[in-house]
Formats: sequence, structure tokens, C-alpha cells
Amino acid sequence: MGAGKTAVGKSLARRLGVAFLDSDEEIVRAANMEIAEIFARDGEAFFRARESEVIARLLAGAPCVLSTGGGAFLAGKNRRMIREAGVSVWLNADLDLLWSRVRHKKTRPLLRTPDPRATLESLYEKRVPVYAQADIEVRSEPGLSIEDMSERVLQALLAKRPDVVEPAPGSSAGAGRAKNGAQRR
Repeated sequence: MGAGKTAVGKSLARRLGVAFLDSDEEIVRAANMEIAEIFARDGEAFFRARESEVIARLLAGAPCVLSTGGGAFLAGKNRRMIREAGVSVWLNADLDLLWSRVRHKKTRPLLRTPDPRATLESLYEKRVPVYAQADIEVRSEPGLSIEDMSERVLQALLAKRPDVVEPAPGSSAGAGRAKNGAQRR
């Protein structure tokens, strides 16, 4: 949470000429309630099961950039589905940067604790080894714009997975498109 998945994902989707989808938004739409409400009413296990169902449905659709919630990649089932259907990208931001981005937000149910900074640190320490299993890692740094991060992701995709993305014809670096028939993310 706070790595920039939504903002960077939207920018990248625009560059690639594909749709941007957010699994959390799809869950909210399907449940007709906010994620924090789902957590409070039904618990995290219920939420995670619905999250996996939504991710499977979105992965079966048209090529897109898919942003998943921060906990989604922790489930081995989700990692396998993502790897089989596309490319996983870890926007790797350090703990201080993440904290600076989420500390004033009330929409983070996992941080509704007496010490949200310590909770974030605990989540970070548990998740980083799993996130490191992503197909591609792109380092985030303070001061980088959304477009800068989108460019970094695009260049990493071009370098490591040219089977899913190619430079746009006649364009300079920084432009690209999803390859015809390529799977996504």
C-alpha cells in the first residue's frame, strides 16, 4: 500500500493502449461496499477469497494493466494465476516512503491499529520477501513523478519481457503498446 500501483498503473495502461483495472475497485463495485466495510463485516479471510475470484476473472479478460491490492500477491494461488496470464511488477518503495504516502489516509483497513506505523513496518517486513518473487522489480524513490515511474516500468518490461510489450512504431523511448495477442499485466 502506498507504492503507487493505481497511479503508475493508469499511466502505464495509457502508454500501452490497454485498459487499467483495479481488483480492489472491482471488489467494491461487486460488494457495493468499501473494502474497510468488508473487512469489518466479513473479515480478512472472506475478503481474500473474493479477491482471488475477482483476480481470476480479470486475468481471463482482455489484455490490461491490473493493479491488485497489496495483500493479493501474498497468496500463492494469485501469484500463479498472475504468472500464467501475464507479468507481475513490484513497485519497490522503502518503508519511509510508503509511510509518508499512507499515514494520513483513513481508507487503509489494515492500518486501523493503535500503532499504524509499526503495523505498516510489520506488513512490509512480511511482504517484501514475497514481493521479491515478482517477475520484474522497479525501484521507487522519493521525488519521482508518476510518469517517471511509468517510464521505468515500461523500460523494465521492454528489457525483460519484450514478448508482451513493444515500442510503438515511429516513437521515441517511453512509448509502447501491448503486443497483439499478448497476455497482460
